[in-house]
Amino acid sequence: MTTPTTSTILMVRPANFGFNPETASNNFYQKQDERDAIEINHLAQKEFDGFVALLRKAGVEVIVIEDSEAPRKTDAIFPNNWFSTHEDGKIILYPMFSPNRRLERRKDILERLMQAGFVINEVIDLSFFERDEQFLEGTGSLILDRVNAIAYACRSLRTHDVPLKYLGRLLGYKVVDFDATQLIEGVHSPIYHTNVMMHVGSDIAVVCLDSLPNASEKLALQQVLESTGKKIIPITSKQKFHFAGNMLEVKNQQGEKFTVMSKTAYDALSKAQIKTIEKYTKIITPEIPIIEKLGGGSARCMMAEIFLSKN
Repeated sequence: MTTPTTSTILMVRPANFGFNPETASNNFYQKQDERDAIEINHLAQKEFDGFVALLRKAGVEVIVIEDSEAPRKTDAIFPNNWFSTHEDGKIILYPMFSPNRRLERRKDILERLMQAGFVINEVIDLSFFERDEQFLEGTGSLILDRVNAIAYACRSLRTHDVPLKYLGRLLGYKVVDFDATQLIEGVHSPIYHTNVMMHVGSDIAVVCLDSLPNASEKLALQQVLESTGKKIIPITSKQKFHFAGNMLEVKNQQGEKFTVMSKTAYDALSKAQIKTIEKYTKIITPEIPIIEKLGGGSARCMMAEIFLSKN
């Protein structure tokens, strides 16, 4: 069985991209930059446009939404954290850790999807969890194997147990959750998003098994991945810090499959790892260094998958 792969991607072109101090408290991938805000946003827009052009050149359908100027949203470029779409016409809105990121949830984006002919049967808003400081940040927190109805998630300050289990019941998915940590200045700290350390495609699973401190959870994760027929490609902690776990499989209108990862991630992989991925899909590698540096997210975070059917 293979995981359904999206042929339509929604991406948000930034209006005020920049460093977000609210998210930097637990996203250790974010780095400051001395350039001024206008130059930084201009560079991010240039990287964004280049990324979109690469996807479209490969025949992948991309819906580009312009970020609104106000209110200011430094992370609007990462729409995968606030909503997910599902083949039965559901859209789920997620509870976000950072108050300034909650501004990214825009009803007009959902209206744009309907105008484009996509069928939305139900919008389920889980943002009420924010009142209790409980968070689950979309397909940052969740790696969804849609064919096998499995949600993989590493627990963190942005991925809490109660909304995670709630979502599992809502979708009828088995939840495979675990702790995953990384060494930051000599201290083991939780990895803030699952999609930093793990990618599940139709045939492969790229995963940083080294980041799971609990041996039984590590074994359980391996067993579930293998039981669903995935070829496991282990990555090291060092590779993970170069966004090598942050990938997404997409397909074009002809059904050709691609694994999308940043040039940073690609350069961190070994020739053998690349060869294994290329046995199953072609690879698309956008260059997004300023987005990775200040945003602390990479290629996968920039793409919201559209699984809705069309009229």
